[in-house]
Amino acid sequence: MKYETKMATILSITFGIAFFDRNAVNFLVPFIAPDLGLTNTQIGLLSSALSLTWAISGYALGALSDATGRRKIFLLISIFVFSCCSFLSGLATSFMMLLAARLLMGLSEGPMMPVSHAMVVKEVSPERRGLYMGFVQNFGSNLLGSFAAPVVLVALAEMFNWRVAFFISGVPGLVAAFFIWKYIREPAAQKKLFPKKSETEGGAPAQKKMNTFQLFRYRNIVLCGLISILSVSYLVIAWAFMPIFFVQSRGFEPSTMSWLMGTLGISATVCAFLVPGLSDRFGRKPILVLFSFIGVICPLSALYFDGPVVMLAALIFIGWALNGTFPVFMATVPAETVPAGYVATVMGLIMAIGEIIGGFSAPAIAGWAADQYSLQAPLFIQTGCAIASGLLALGLKETAPAKVGNPAPSPA
Repeated sequence: MKYETKMATILSITFGIAFFDRNAVNFLVPFIAPDLGLTNTQIGLLSSALSLTWAISGYALGALSDATGRRKIFLLISIFVFSCCSFLSGLATSFMMLLAARLLMGLSEGPMMPVSHAMVVKEVSPERRGLYMGFVQNFGSNLLGSFAAPVVLVALAEMFNWRVAFFISGVPGLVAAFFIWKYIREPAAQKKLFPKKSETEGGAPAQKKMNTFQLFRYRNIVLCGLISILSVSYLVIAWAFMPIFFVQSRGFEPSTMSWLMGTLGISATVCAFLVPGLSDRFGRKPILVLFSFIGVICPLSALYFDGPVVMLAALIFIGWALNGTFPVFMATVPAETVPAGYVATVMGLIMAIGEIIGGFSAPAIAGWAADQYSLQAPLFIQTGCAIASGLLALGLKETAPAKVGNPAPSPA
């Protein structure tokens, strides 16, 4: 097996384990809420808290990884800490204890994606960058975090209780840490980003260092940040409120709910290859536009389709294809827009914007709307996010090498 394929597989499965732990609360909330007496607002805040600290650490530690040139150590520390946080979640006896565990889990998981993508950029050719980034970000996270998580965790909660489900979900991360330590190498050190004039070829002027605000000179970074807000909102609202909507509003049994939510994982696992691969061939922009609009099918079918559950699962499968756009706007387009020395920084920035504004605010707003109106309200918000994402994608500047070659990044 080529090293780049082995590396991508291990990173993808590891990120999947992280998402398994991240989503555990959402799928177990029908069991946790009556035990701890949670309101819909508190359910939303549990998702918001993790998104906030995920965003802060993703940007800060992604930038630190760029500055130090170290990648592997950040991954190992992250995996160990988030595994411990899963055990802590199972020990929670109140909303505040569970909230604290989620905050710490977000801090530990934040740098995983920007650091992993920086390793992919270093090891994979530009022509296959979209496919590999999609595989790393979406395959494991959706196979494990979206498909396996609801099925396995709900089964464990019904067989034992929700605390045991948390305890068991913390074990795989420790196994993943071993595989990264054993089989993933530290990428070769990059040349100095900002060498002294005497160190540049022929004494040519060195590249001037950019700060965070200067990254927003690139139109694509601004648009990707806005798309990130809306798309992250779309996902976290679905994870936080679709399980309880299916059980309380639609009257499905928890086991039926778990398989419907598992359908999201199957869809996103397929789209981990499909959407980024299509963007390599047809361009980033048209694929982002198309699949963002397709995303409205998921919440609208959950709200209004009254036919067989199998058909509802099929509609959800199609609508959740929006998930496949995440590595495109969060990693591939930014990596093809800014200079190479800012890859982990800009990916952490896009992720942070989405997680802080979308991931933190959206579940809280959706939870408040659910308390004020009904559990249908979060799904209407989710629909609006998909439409707005597609409209914003229309303004992107194409970056796919198959369409524009591989030009040096320049501000729009």
